[in-house]
Amino acid sequence: MKIYFETFGCSANQASAETMLGIIRSMGFELTSEADADVYICNSCTVKYTTEQKLLHKIRVFGEQGKDVIVAGCMPEVQLDLILNANPEAYILGVRSVNGLRGLLQKIDGKNNAADEAVNNQKNHNYVPVRVSSTAPDGFLNLQKVRYHENIHICQISTGCTFGCSYCIVRLARGDLVSFPPEDILSDIKTAVAEGCSEIWLTSQDDSQYGMDFSKDSPDGELRLPELLRRIADIPGSFKIRVGMMNPFSILPILPELVSAFDHPKIYKFLHLPIQSASENVLKTMNRHYQMKDVDDIIAAFKGRFPDLTLFTDIIIGFCGETDEDFEKTAAWVQKYKPDKVNISKYSPRPGTAAFSLRNLDSRILSVRSRELTKITDALKQETKTQRIGKIEDVFISKYGKESGVLARTADYKPVVLNEPELSPGMFAKVRIVEATPGYFIGELMEIIG
Repeated sequence: MKIYFETFGCSANQASAETMLGIIRSMGFELTSEADADVYICNSCTVKYTTEQKLLHKIRVFGEQGKDVIVAGCMPEVQLDLILNANPEAYILGVRSVNGLRGLLQKIDGKNNAADEAVNNQKNHNYVPVRVSSTAPDGFLNLQKVRYHENIHICQISTGCTFGCSYCIVRLARGDLVSFPPEDILSDIKTAVAEGCSEIWLTSQDDSQYGMDFSKDSPDGELRLPELLRRIADIPGSFKIRVGMMNPFSILPILPELVSAFDHPKIYKFLHLPIQSASENVLKTMNRHYQMKDVDDIIAAFKGRFPDLTLFTDIIIGFCGETDEDFEKTAAWVQKYKPDKVNISKYSPRPGTAAFSLRNLDSRILSVRSRELTKITDALKQETKTQRIGKIEDVFISKYGKESGVLARTADYKPVVLNEPELSPGMFAKVRIVEATPGYFIGELMEIIG
């Protein structure tokens, strides 16, 4: 059986995709092109309307071509009706049921093998497609993976969320927070390191919520992200840890302990802190549970300990009720803090969310503000990077380059391209920064140090 596989959305979805690919490989099925496939697997994302429409088109077209379709990811949890309208025979895999892919593929393979070859292997239309869904997470840790980067392991530490931002459909799709047992996480990472992974990415809907759902009476009742980071960093081996996105409202209760945990040399000094807006009025409508002073305090705490901290943020442009003054506050915040990367999204109303009934801004306003903020961030990229030219840095070799050489990372996660074939992932080196581009530095090897 030949399978065409696509995944969309966040790093948590990417982690699930790697597990699904591992299942496909272990069952002996062939991954192939769109044109040659018997089965289309769509690991879906529903954060944006444009992505939703693109996926529904593919789900419909593959069905019309007589191919079996499996839809996984977030869409089945909140937009099942749209999926079945596009393709009534689609197989459904719930977002918490990753390991259920094996059973679905077995059913499809058995059905196709039993089909009457005299009718050119047409579908058996008496067969009822299966929907696999569960509330208990299944298939996130300690399973065989096919990694997109062979030496980078994505470890999902929890699923779901305990908060309720008014625009967020992911919360509806993935449900309440479920933090995975620390012993399962440690086992998963130990296996990855033993398999040669030199970089560990910790992912979830919000890493700093880890452990908030643990009962105080359970063995892990007091365990939160800082302690988990210490236990992961204590695993023997040469590897680095990238902590994923953390929201301000969930960082605040653990801020001192979290900054202290980041002191470990195995942890990149990298903070992905989505502010979404720098306007107090917009944040209130978004139900974000913090003020901009809280954001300032978090950044001050991290930069006070790690002056070269790499800062990523996410911003939603044109949320309901956003005025010109609100937008200017956000633009001013970006110019003040100069984040290394800003993920800019035009607001996209999602069904079922609290904000869906609110009045939307004219799409032309969103386009103008998006272009303006993009222009600001593009200018900042080059401005902040040129200040680092000539500096000598200790770097960690993260992965092989797309064409030649390697991509290295500074202690604060800045990317450095090195055209040095003798270097390989997991090694350390001393380099001089000789050039800065908008996306990365170019380095010159000074010394291999481990």
